[in-house]
Amino acid sequence: MAVIKPFRQVQNIKRKDFNNDLVDYVWLTNYFTDAEVEKIRQLWDEEQIIAAGVNKSGDNHHNEDLRKSRVMFINTGKETDWIYDKLATACLQVNTNRFKFDITGFQTQLQLASYGEKDFFEWHMDYGAGDVSNRKLSITVQLSDPEEYEGGDLQFMINHNAVSAPKTKGTAIIFPSYAIHRVLPVTSGNRKSIVGWIAGQPYR
Repeated sequence: MAVIKPFRQVQNIKRKDFNNDLVDYVWLTNYFTDAEVEKIRQLWDEEQIIAAGVNKSGDNHHNEDLRKSRVMFINTGKETDWIYDKLATACLQVNTNRFKFDITGFQTQLQLASYGEKDFFEWHMDYGAGDVSNRKLSITVQLSDPEEYEGGDLQFMINHNAVSAPKTKGTAIIFPSYAIHRVLPVTSGNRKSIVGWIAGQPYR
């Protein structure tokens, strides 16, 4: 199972016959401070930017019919481990209280994502066959102030209703990787965010 950065602690989940605490997604308002958000945004490096791909049976291929945005990866190391550690703390706490999945660490490096005008990501799941079959939790962090862009809502499909997640800068949103979600087209400005995935043993 691919895990590029294991958690420093292993969860001991108390399980019952049913999970009455399960929710569609969790948001932590202002989880990152303005100063922390700015520090993360300064990592953006045009020389490391790639066109965002779509994972299909283990292949990360480019498909602008489904997704159009740009990304770069946040390497692990002394300058950036604080981001991983802070998100690990949030995911472990949220998972204990709400989802109760078996999770072990970050599946891949975190991504910095940028959605410019007309960029979007159609309805999809982060979970699927191949090397994404061990994704349990997905994370996104709002790095742009809502006044910096229009459109670009992160939405979840809940009982045939498209529900928009909070757009407050610094807010972390955590949800099961099997949840159907999308990013609406940005109509003006630019939306930046962190995207990441937490892995665990495949469902059984």
